[in-house]
Amino acid sequence: MGESEAIRERFLRTGDALTAVRERTASVDRTAADLFDANFGNGRASGIALVAVGGYGRRQLFPSSDVDLLFLVEKQAVATAAKDSISALLRELWDRDQRASQSVHTPAECATLTPGNSELSISLLDLRYLAGDLPLYDKLEERLAVFYARERDSLVRALAELTRTRHAKYGETIYHLEPHIKDTPGGQRDFQLSCWLTQLAHILPGAALPKSEKYLPPEATDELFEAKRFLFAVRCHLHYLNQRDNNTLTFEHQERIAAATGFAAAGDPAAWMRDYFRHVRVVHRQARRLLEEATTPQNSLFTMFRDRQTRLSNADFAVSRGLVFVRHPDALEADPSLMLRLFEFLARHGLPAAPETERRVARAVPAFRAQLESGDMPLWPAVAAILRLPHAYRALTTMHETGVLVALFPEYERIDCLVVRDFYHRYTVDEHSLRTIKTLHELKSATDPLTQHFSGVMAEIERPEVLLFALLFHDVGKGDGTGEHTAQGLRLVEGAMERLGLPEPDRDTVRFLIRHHLDMSATMTRRDLADPATAQAFAGVVSTIEQLQKLALLTYADINAVNPEALTPWRKDLLWQLYVATFNQLTLELEADRIGAAAVPLAEQIGRTPAECEAVRRFLEGLPTRYVRTHTPEQIAEHFRLEDTFRQKKVAVQLVRRHALWEAIVLAPDRPFLFASFAGTLSSFAMNIVKAEAFANSSDMVLDTMVFEDPGRLLELNPPEVDRLRSTLERVMVGKIDVHELLQKRSPAAPTLRPRIARHVAFDNETSAHDTIFHVIAEDRPGLLYDLASTFSFNHCDIDVVLIDTEAHKALDVFYVSTAGRKLADEPARLLCVELERACAGGE
Repeated sequence: MGESEAIRERFLRTGDALTAVRERTASVDRTAADLFDANFGNGRASGIALVAVGGYGRRQLFPSSDVDLLFLVEKQAVATAAKDSISALLRELWDRDQRASQSVHTPAECATLTPGNSELSISLLDLRYLAGDLPLYDKLEERLAVFYARERDSLVRALAELTRTRHAKYGETIYHLEPHIKDTPGGQRDFQLSCWLTQLAHILPGAALPKSEKYLPPEATDELFEAKRFLFAVRCHLHYLNQRDNNTLTFEHQERIAAATGFAAAGDPAAWMRDYFRHVRVVHRQARRLLEEATTPQNSLFTMFRDRQTRLSNADFAVSRGLVFVRHPDALEADPSLMLRLFEFLARHGLPAAPETERRVARAVPAFRAQLESGDMPLWPAVAAILRLPHAYRALTTMHETGVLVALFPEYERIDCLVVRDFYHRYTVDEHSLRTIKTLHELKSATDPLTQHFSGVMAEIERPEVLLFALLFHDVGKGDGTGEHTAQGLRLVEGAMERLGLPEPDRDTVRFLIRHHLDMSATMTRRDLADPATAQAFAGVVSTIEQLQKLALLTYADINAVNPEALTPWRKDLLWQLYVATFNQLTLELEADRIGAAAVPLAEQIGRTPAECEAVRRFLEGLPTRYVRTHTPEQIAEHFRLEDTFRQKKVAVQLVRRHALWEAIVLAPDRPFLFASFAGTLSSFAMNIVKAEAFANSSDMVLDTMVFEDPGRLLELNPPEVDRLRSTLERVMVGKIDVHELLQKRSPAAPTLRPRIARHVAFDNETSAHDTIFHVIAEDRPGLLYDLASTFSFNHCDIDVVLIDTEAHKALDVFYVSTAGRKLADEPARLLCVELERACAGGE
């Protein structure tokens, strides 16, 4: 057994990652030193030294980490002369499966702060001699001690900027369901940040550089050391599982590591991830505290800004260096109202609590909880004040991290760091809930017109704190683990509302919002929004405009806080369409009455001559009224102009790029399998269909539209492919190409290890007056829409409306279907469900 394999076996048996990384470091040390001697001559070569830096320098060489080397040269002429020897050494390292990352510098270059390249100076904090000219290395250490003492402030500012950029990339939160354990807040880089900041604080000119391979900040707790052990073990597991330096903790890896690790809650990936989040929370808090303490004002303007902030101080709280301090911290344990006033202060001004303030708050939590249990304090006014203020998310996050939120709402302990593995949400349940509140407060700064619609609705809300409180609790029932979280959440929120003392009308609103918090999202993606029956049914759910407004905003926030890509412009538009349609229904301004009378005026608006007006009227004749509801006059005019091409060629195809999506519009004679052929052609080009519409007028002309993504950027990077796709669609639509042959030519998709989605197909003969509605839930895949549409065509069904939605790799498709202009009978519909489920399986 080789040395690397022996290290791996010992780690898998013991789980001791700290020993494993030291052992790999020692092994590479021997190899690197031997290769240096072989290429540069035995003994300590003159004018050049081999130095370990970065993670290798601090003896933290993970199984697949790069071997970071510095070739230290007395002068550049030495580097030039040694070029072949350096190349040979690196080549031999690679031949021994040691991936090296190298740089060549003189001591003077190492002790110079280069703008935009502070990473080199930071990596040298962990330098370590390996081989070669020892006096040259000693000279470098001496120069670096002076350099770091002189440039300490500049390097701290550089570290702060690098950290802020890295944290912003990950949404400023540790609570990612599939975290990058090195780079996300609370990951290994944050742990190392704490070490670097403490090293820089203790460097003295002329003294030896403090090394960090065994370094923890002086005030480090057992919690921080255990967090280090945990993170190191997870990264070792990831490297061994991936056989490369991949540090993303995917759901699959969570399952495998939870089953293999010796840590708490082994074998249960969701429970094991709670351990993960609790460890990284310790790391993140320590790094943030040290960074805030080490950061100094960068210029006079910044100093003036901080001085201005001090004017926010009052009798209870002082603002210094942009941080909030409690003037009488001992009073936190005696006066629980001071605790809540502190968080109201943070929510109002958006300033962080000083690390010392957070420590004081955490120590006062037991006394705060005891005071709350006495029931002598009116809580709802204080909580409502925090929720209303613009920086409520920041205040609530600090409350959560210090234990105040759980003391105030014991129900929240159920969802603390809770992972729900649905492959759609990006954050833990508690973080998702807090982010919904952040989302609504950010509506005030909306710039795009569609989001501004919701901002306008938010401005009309009276007592927004009731809506925000409902958001705080809308998912708390997930902590029960039964899967049906709404009923459990309703039960739990009752106790919280009783303790807070919410007025009964506000309690009714909270109950309504939690009970129906999924309804609007489901309706907008699984019902035809242009069907008056949809708005009528949903108006019956919400009953009043006030409840509609709150539920629309809750839905907006809930989807937006799932992950940064969840609330696409398309979904936002669907939500707004449902809101407007239901609003009109509630105010008795029925769109159906207006649309029926709008066809002729619309024709006169689009046509420029009487003959053209008549042509537009004939074009619209027979199209369902939902076509006019869902398209602007400009879009209708654009479709009408395509009719000229249709008359000449018996087909018209238009491809348009609309921001990140593409839209394909087809006019063709109606025939069986037309819609399926349209979908199949796009699938044969590897396009991902996200929205589809199918209309037909009284002249048997079909107007189909599909909105799709181009995940491989085929059309963007290869403009001729746009013409090829357009030409292929034209030929398929008129029957010159068999779409089935196109799909057979396409390369099969690569197999995936992700968990399979349970298929579910059902029909509904009650909701629509004219159509049978089929609901399909399945694993999304290329060609799925084609297979489903083909199944309907084989069974002589007309597809009147298609609603397509996806959550991660789950397809949620809804088809409004008729046969000979009527609904299907129940028995044929049941048989068709069986065939549709078979179509979902594809080639399985």
